Amino acid sequence: MNNCCTLPRQDGFNLAVVGAGSAGFSAAITAAELGASVALIGHGTIGGTCVNVGCVPSKALIRAAEAVRGGRAAARFPGLGGSVQLEDWSALAASKDALVGELRQKKYADLLPAYEGVSYIEGKVHFDGTTLMVDDAPMKAGKIILAMGARAAVPPIPGLDTVPFLTSTTALALERLPKSSLVIGGGVIGVELGQMFARLGVEVTICCRSRLLPELDEELSAALQTYLEAEGVRVCAGIGYQRIAQTAGGVELTCESLSCDGKGHCDTAATVQTITAEQVLVATGRKPNSDGLGLEARGITLGRKGGIVVNDYLETTVPGIYAAGDVTGRDQFVYMAANGAKLAARNAVTGNQHRYDNAAMPAVVFSDPQVASVGLTEAAARAQGLEVKTSLLPLDAVPRALAARDTRGMIKLVADKGTDRLLGGQIMAPEGADSIQTLVLAIKYGMTTAELGATTFPYLTTVEGLKLAAQTFDKDVAKLSCCAG
Repeated sequence: MNNCCTLPRQDGFNLAVVGAGSAGFSAAITAAELGASVALIGHGTIGGTCVNVGCVPSKALIRAAEAVRGGRAAARFPGLGGSVQLEDWSALAASKDALVGELRQKKYADLLPAYEGVSYIEGKVHFDGTTLMVDDAPMKAGKIILAMGARAAVPPIPGLDTVPFLTSTTALALERLPKSSLVIGGGVIGVELGQMFARLGVEVTICCRSRLLPELDEELSAALQTYLEAEGVRVCAGIGYQRIAQTAGGVELTCESLSCDGKGHCDTAATVQTITAEQVLVATGRKPNSDGLGLEARGITLGRKGGIVVNDYLETTVPGIYAAGDVTGRDQFVYMAANGAKLAARNAVTGNQHRYDNAAMPAVVFSDPQVASVGLTEAAARAQGLEVKTSLLPLDAVPRALAARDTRGMIKLVADKGTDRLLGGQIMAPEGADSIQTLVLAIKYGMTTAELGATTFPYLTTVEGLKLAAQTFDKDVAKLSCCAG
């Protein structure tokens, strides 16, 4: 790379960007396009979490697992038969690695020469007093953007430090699949990887303290558990972890029921139970990479869970130092990291003019059915003291789902009761992720449920379900003819 250097320039840079992942690259490119001289400082494999050990490899394998399920589920159509199964994990894993390598090269390494204002510097960063250090050399920079990302969080379960466990990173790099797997955590990572491994032939148990995807409203969480259990995944929700230990055959988790809600959560026959598996995957969230850098000594405030505290302009408690992406501990999605880093770069170079706004932020869980959401859930809206109304449309009311003979899922909309303005929504459907952006735009531009319900949608699409869900507020859509409304 003709603009890569090994030592900082003696005259310094306008901006130093710490972290060479999606946020770091977005910040560096944006600043360079504004005319700034930028030091992009990376350590380890270039590209960060998403392309290397997160979004790209996981979604590639999840899609393959969906193909396995699709083959087995083909019999839902009269006259069709057949089955698909995993035959060669090594070959599948190798294809995933090839895709990762290709995207890392094209979307990261090969981009650097195109931006003359960006110098890539390899090294570890820390603060020595007020001085930014790269390894043992001081770095001169007018402004700084911290974009170090995050890593797998490890919960304080007694005995876990003595047990060999997988994280999302190491689980995606397995050389062979285990016969059984215990997944600790019912959030996005636990659900996605748990279902994926189950479809590839692993006996999976998912354990979580509350319920699956607790950030969603309960109707969707309960439905997803039903669908996972129908595929053979065991779900133990509402439990507390007493201890975990290694056994001759793998691991054994001892847990206790925290609550039972009558919907299959927990084991109502006993307070304490043990769960055994060949391997354990810890999927309890992500921890910001903010430790060990001397940030607090520099005056940079960290939140309770280690996220760097920033204001609306993504500036930290130290003027001139900004932070973006997963290291802030919020909105840990690659697109939000890139967007936030772009805003931080603009503010660092031209002054604080651009506010970070996540009010219409889409979120997607690549389970099957997929779960996508935007805005406020009913629970969140009521917690804010808002008076709301909701509609809940089962997917068997959507013609696309009926034609596909796959009615797993539902659509829920939340609106202000007084103004009819949409506040949020959740879509659970096999193709739900591609439909959420319509609702994002509806919320971003202040549409009402009446306006959404009166909008023309193409027939026999999943996204048409949004129109039907909007109409459900004041009419029975089951009494409409096809395409009516």
